[in-house]
Amino acid sequence: MSISLLHIFIVINQEQKMRLDKFLAIKLHDLSRSRLQSLIKNGFVKIDNINCQDLSLKTKEGQRIEVIIPPLIEATPSPQNIPLTIQYEDNDVIVINKSAGMVVHPAPGNLEGTLVNALLSHCGESLSGINGVKRPGIVHRLDKETSGLLVAAKHDKAHHFLAHQLATREMGRVYIALVWGMLPSSQGTLEGYIGRDPHNRQRMAIRQTGKFARTHYKVLKIFGRIASLIECRLETGRTHQIRVQLAKSGHSLIGDILYGKPPKAFPLILKTFLSENWSKGRQSLHAKELSFIHPTTHKKLHFSVELPKDIRDLIDVLNLL
Repeated sequence: MSISLLHIFIVINQEQKMRLDKFLAIKLHDLSRSRLQSLIKNGFVKIDNINCQDLSLKTKEGQRIEVIIPPLIEATPSPQNIPLTIQYEDNDVIVINKSAGMVVHPAPGNLEGTLVNALLSHCGESLSGINGVKRPGIVHRLDKETSGLLVAAKHDKAHHFLAHQLATREMGRVYIALVWGMLPSSQGTLEGYIGRDPHNRQRMAIRQTGKFARTHYKVLKIFGRIASLIECRLETGRTHQIRVQLAKSGHSLIGDILYGKPPKAFPLILKTFLSENWSKGRQSLHAKELSFIHPTTHKKLHFSVELPKDIRDLIDVLNLL
């Protein structure tokens, strides 16, 4: 059963005269600023045993600040008849070619229209469920604006089997990306530790306190000095791994507004195309290949899909440069 958590902090000299919400954001860095502000507004924060609902209140040395974090109430996804592009399906697994713009799993702000909502409708009674709940087992996720292949399990046994392959790096995943500029070599490896960005909870960052991540890349084509088409093979699977590592290398994904931005000067034809034809926030990243051992037959399955039209159109424009 979920229980509330109590955190107690004593303000020290270096922490006084800080906004209450900022102070708590530093202390409870696993929670988003909006979540902390909601806790303050709803009376879950006390200063010296008195409820405080003032976000901007300034801290004072010696104050005792208590924060109660109530358990999250999980939303129950509802089935929705949303079209899916299915590459493979049987009684154990289903492989989907996800379109850009679709969220994989329901979360605050995206409770409907997700892949899970669609799978609940499509799979129906073929779902025996995960952990006693009739829902698909999402083994690995793709960001909302990343397109391509992912696999979901229909029951616990398949979910554990596939999750183990993911953890032991036996599941193969190949991505195609378009990045700004030219990488330093025709092939190489990007590695480092990735963790939550302490200054922006929506972002990940290269941090020594994070989890180790490694991506192998190969340049497939260069478009002048403006952009490159590359293949990325994941050895690990951290949140936003490819996006973070490429941005850190100075070659962010074209269209990725969270981690990168276009060069100050680039050809007008490309600027016009991106302005008029490219969906805002759509990073040019596509999960092209997926391979895994089937949980029941134990045969290796391999899937590959073509690049979506928006990325193909972008390549056509780049070819004109």
